[in-house]
Order: sequence, then structure tokens, then C-alpha cells
Amino acid sequence: MSNDGTSGSDFERFRITFFEECNEILADLEVHLTQLQEEALDNEGLNAVFRAAHSIKAGAGAFGFTDLVNFTHSFEALLDKMRDGEIDQTPQVADLLVRGGDVLAELVSAAQENRSAGPDFGADVLEQVNDLLGSGQKPTEVAPDADAQQATVSGGMGIWTIRLTPNADLFKNATEPLLLIRELRELGSLKIKCDRSQLPPLRKLDPELAYFSWTFELESECSRQDIEEVFEFVDDTCEIVIERAASSEEDAKSAEAPPQDAEVQPEVSLPAKSVAAKEAAPAGNKAKAAAASSIRVELGRIDRLVNTVGELVITQAMLAQELADLTADIERQPIAGQEQLANLTRELQECVMAIRMQPVKSVFARMPRLVRDLSGKLGKKINLRMSGEHTEVDKTIIEELADPLTHMIRNSIDHGLETPDERLAAGKPEEGTIDLSAAHVGGNIVISISDDGAGINRERVLAIAIDKGIVQPDAHLTDQEIDELIFAPGFSTAEEVTDISGRGVGMDVVRRNIVSLGGRIQIQSQPGHGTRLNMLIPLTLAVLDGMIVAVGNQRYILPITSIVESFRPSPSQMRRLDDWTQVVQIRGEFIRIVRLCDLFNVENATHDPTQGLVVLTEVAGGGKIGITVDELIGQQQIVIKSLNDNFDPVPGISGATILGNGKVALILDIEQLAGMKATVPLPHEGDGAKEVDAPVAIVAAE
Repeated sequence: MSNDGTSGSDFERFRITFFEECNEILADLEVHLTQLQEEALDNEGLNAVFRAAHSIKAGAGAFGFTDLVNFTHSFEALLDKMRDGEIDQTPQVADLLVRGGDVLAELVSAAQENRSAGPDFGADVLEQVNDLLGSGQKPTEVAPDADAQQATVSGGMGIWTIRLTPNADLFKNATEPLLLIRELRELGSLKIKCDRSQLPPLRKLDPELAYFSWTFELESECSRQDIEEVFEFVDDTCEIVIERAASSEEDAKSAEAPPQDAEVQPEVSLPAKSVAAKEAAPAGNKAKAAAASSIRVELGRIDRLVNTVGELVITQAMLAQELADLTADIERQPIAGQEQLANLTRELQECVMAIRMQPVKSVFARMPRLVRDLSGKLGKKINLRMSGEHTEVDKTIIEELADPLTHMIRNSIDHGLETPDERLAAGKPEEGTIDLSAAHVGGNIVISISDDGAGINRERVLAIAIDKGIVQPDAHLTDQEIDELIFAPGFSTAEEVTDISGRGVGMDVVRRNIVSLGGRIQIQSQPGHGTRLNMLIPLTLAVLDGMIVAVGNQRYILPITSIVESFRPSPSQMRRLDDWTQVVQIRGEFIRIVRLCDLFNVENATHDPTQGLVVLTEVAGGGKIGITVDELIGQQQIVIKSLNDNFDPVPGISGATILGNGKVALILDIEQLAGMKATVPLPHEGDGAKEVDAPVAIVAAE
């Protein structure tokens, strides 16, 4: 345990919390700075930016991140002068603040990773900030008050009385009074008196609330400003009063010549800038109110709770199965109780999953700046319209959405929207529009990105795909299939490689990331009018609405979101392309058949699709496959169990779950099944399939 009573584990926990808060603060900071580039911020907006910088500086100072403290010091000073109206909100200042925000983000990242950002990192931005503040001027310099002037002029030893009364929720803001005491001791000789009068009886004691207040007597040559700097990080969570008691020599001088302002109240409360503090107070009060109604919880604790509720769901399903197996003459009372348990379990599960939900606003907030920067580089005028920012989705999915969204926005800007001259020539407004939206649809979130650009040039796309060997020269593709080629690995319509595009990895990464989240992406394009991309993603990766299917004596789970329909084909619908490939014809399309019984070597299964069922499922790119099963057992919400901890990856399997009868069922990975080849040749008789020699266009993703 350290000398200050803080263990290493506690220190690391505080450190992790600090960086979590920094990431949230930086996200909010970027939103406000982006807004500043478009229009001047009001007092509340400027105060929000100032508080963001101030909060980062406070934590960085406590952990000794000197580079971060020094840069934030000047950054904060510039914002302070903007609040006071001494520096105008010009486009140049806004751009400087945005660049400063980038430096701040990198310094936070460097501190989190225990590395140095470099001795000169951010020096150019810092130099411009200091130029704005004034040559030789200290960034946070303010007009000294009378007491500070007196302390400076006297140059002798003085006695300061400091009263510290924290708010009750002091500890909830990760503030440690012991750190303040240590800093005061560095200024001089310190005497401490603790007031415990507000301490309640033991049975009413809340260990998370602060009940003590302190009075310090500091003998030092320091000025008032030196003391104020000790408390500048806690001025919004404590009431701080500083008084200076004059020395005996000064007392004698005061008796001979009392100052004209002797009637002025000698107590001064932090912060020193009273005007700025008054402006910030309403927003600060709102922040305290919000803090009182929320709590920061470690993600590991939430995951543990989610897993426990998952076990409860499984237990409820097992109970339902056991009751269903009982004889029909059982009294109905236990059944009614089981139904109530099912309802309560579902409600509890929804409440627990809601804890992990976060709005997509944190990801959407990054896009305006991306649009502004890229449109400036490309000489295009673009208006980004966003809606549904408060739509919530699981935190894990939020973290994985940033890259796909960034790639799609860049693609719309670079390839979709025309230059102002091209738009005017086409009879369009010179300013293009990108719409970014999010909405809940069933148990999924749909994120759409659309533009009013030129749309996809299908002739050019097909020519490039043929040239790169992605498709055969004699291939006959529909418009939809041509549009899907933009997701092919290595595909790009850019004529040269730039820092914006041209390497052919962007849209391929988008599809791969979305599929890894259990989602799919759809594209719609109309030449001359624009393109729309829709991402359909499950709200959570912890539970799944699945269809239980039987194949022989095995049970498998098909995700409901992938199922289009199920049917029993007639012999006339079946076609054999060769000894390994079979297709089914439905409504003019030929769909490739995937035989689960052969892929997984299942015994006692129905090999003839005309005697079982074909489940038509949709895969990425709009393709379809038909999965043969013996029967459909029923739909059920299942709890996903990962197999990666105990088993090597199994092709075609994404996870497992426990059914109501206690048996394990494997969850099928539709995307992998679509790419798997048959391992057993087709039987020559008894499968009802006709053999054909002519080539057939198969609707399936390869």
C-alpha cells in the first residue's frame, strides 16, 4: 500500500476511470468544436468546452501527466478569453481549437498507452495559441487581487486560513482530499483541523458520501493564486474560502493606516473568475443533477449480470419444457405460474440489456468533421443531415460501428457526390446532401447512409470487375449483382491511390465488419439520383431470436433475421448441376442447396429435400441459399454461448445455446454455410432431382 493510503489496485482503477471519462469528454468536445466551425457558440456552449478541457487537466494533474497538463493549460486559457469576450470566435480560431482538440486526444491516448507523443508534438498549435494569448503572457494570468498583490510585495512569510467544505457527492467524482493536503504541504507549514459535526450515526452512514470539512492554517510565502491553483480542479465540487492573516509587522502598519476598502468582506471563494463562474453555474448544476441520477458501472459487472440473467432464461425454458412433458390432467395453476415466470424473466432480461445500451450519437458525432474535411480537400459542397442520433444499441456494437460508418461516408463523398460544376450541369443544386439516420426495426437497428449524387455507374463497375478478374467476361449479372461488386475485395473505381481512397479495402471492410456483428448490408442505387446503403444489425450480441430446426437427432439454431421462408419442394423444382451441387427453383430463381446432414455428418437425417424442408435464408449481398432440414421445431429467444474459449473454430458454426430440455444446440453461421462446399457427393437415385446440362444462374453469394 502506498504512503497516502491508496493501494496499487485502487490507483489503477482510478486511472482506468480517468481515461474512460476522458474518452467521453473528448467525444463531447469534438461535437462542440465541430459546431463552433459552423456557427458561434453561446455562453453555455463555450462553458461546456471549457469544462471539458478543465476536467481533463484536473485528472491529468492528479496522475502526473505533465505534457497533457501543460497543453491543456494553454488550451483552457484560450477558451477562457473567448468566454470573457477578449478573443472573438473567428473561423481561424475555430480551426485552431479543432486542431488543439486533435492534439489533446493524441496526448490522452499517449498517456493511456504509457508512451510519449514526442517532444515537439503539438508545438505548432501551442505556439499559435500562445500568440493569440499575447506574447509573454501567462495562459491563465488574471488581474491579481489585493491580497495577492500584498503577498507578492511583502515577500515575507504570511499565514493563510483555508476552509474546505466539500459537497456530499465529492467521492463520486473521484476526488481525493488527501491529494489536496499533500499539495498544500508543499507550499509551507500546514496545520489541519477536521470538522466531524456533520457525521451521522453509524446506522445512517453512507460510505460514498462526504461528511467532513477541514480548516487549514498555512504559513507560507506563497500568493493567493498559488493556493487557488491547488483547488482549481475541485472548485465545482467544494466550497472553498481563503483568508490571509497579516503578519505582526503588517498588523502594525494596518493600525496606523487602515485601507479604504477595509469594509470589504475579506473572504474570497473560488473560482477566481467570478463572472465566468456565474455563467458556468447553470450548466454545472445540470451536470450535478445528471450525476446524481446516474452511476458508472464497470463493464465486467454488467457482463456478469447479463450472463446470470441468461442462465435464468435457460432455466425458465427448461421449466417450460418439463411442464409441457407432464400429463395433460395436471392442474392448470402451476402452468399459470410458469407463464408469469416467463413474463418476468423476459422483462428482467430487457431491463438488464438496456443497461448496456448507448445512443449512436457518440459515433455520429464524428461524421460532421469528416464531411467538412474531405469536402474541403475535394472541392465539393456537402450538407450532412443526421437523424436518430439517440437510437440505442449495445455498447459492443457501438464500438464496432465507427470504421464501417467512416468508410461509407468517405465513399459517398469521394465517389458518390459530384463537384459543384458537375451538379449544376446536371440540373442539381451545387451543394450535395448526405443523409445519415438510425432507427429501431424489430429487434435490430437500421443505419442508413444515402446521397443525392450520381449513383453507381454500372457499366464502369462491371468493366473494372472484369479487368480485375472478379467476374468472368461472359457473366450475365443483374443491376443488383453489379452494385454488389463494390464490396468485392480489392475493388475500387478510383483512378489513382490517394489518402482518401483507391486501395480497394474500404467497402470490403465495411461488409466484413457488419457481418461479424451478425448483420447485413444492402445497397440501392439509381443512376443520376444517388445511392442508399442500409445496415441491419442486431441490437445486442448476447441474445438471439432463433428458429430451432431438427436434422436427424441433432438440433440447430437459425437466426430469424436471416430466414426468408421455408417450404417443401416438389421433385420438379429440384435440379442437379453435377455430382456435388444441387439447386431448387422457386419463382424463377435457382437457389443452391446446402445439406446440413452431409456437411456435419448427421445420422438418421432426411437426405431427400422433397421429403423434408428447405429453409430459404438470405446472405450478404442479397444472395440466398436453401438449407435442408427435417422439420421446424419452433421459434425461441436464445442466449448465445461462445465456443472460442474451449474449442477451435468450426466452419459453419457461430456459437451454441442450451435448450429447454438441457441439451446443447449449435447456432449456424449462414455466411460461412454459403461459402462451404459439399463434402459428400449427391445420391444418384431417390432424391427427386433432374440432371441438367445447360448452365443455370444461381442466386447465391460466393
